[in-house]
Amino acid sequence: MQRLRQLRLAILRIHKALLESERGIYEEFHGPIRSNTEFFKLVIEDDGWFSWLRPISQFVVQIDDVVLSKKPVSMEQVDELFNRARVLMQPSEFGTELEKGYFRAIQRDPEIALMHAEVSRLMAAPDA
Repeated sequence: MQRLRQLRLAILRIHKALLESERGIYEEFHGPIRSNTEFFKLVIEDDGWFSWLRPISQFVVQIDDVVLSKKPVSMEQVDELFNRARVLMQPSEFGTELEKGYFRAIQRDPEIALMHAEVSRLMAAPDA
């Protein structure tokens, strides 16, 4: 369960960095986003620029549901989440919109590349 919490935090960090990176590029093309409320609305509702990040947001909620549950958590649940993370956090130049967006972010931002290395390390670590 500790590994799952560590993975959650690492994915949250990379998600935040991805959002900020995409915001910067969005603003280069469309001008400044006037407020955090406007930014939040774009991230949540717009089917364009930021939509590729939604699966990561939804995955963090899934992890939270398990971690915060009052019910006992089985190793199968934890393994399933790690397997989902391995699929979700896989950059690819020619894959899904998420995979392509993630790939581009890693290519342009060394901090995101380092965060991806950390997430990969956590996903590959043997069960504790």
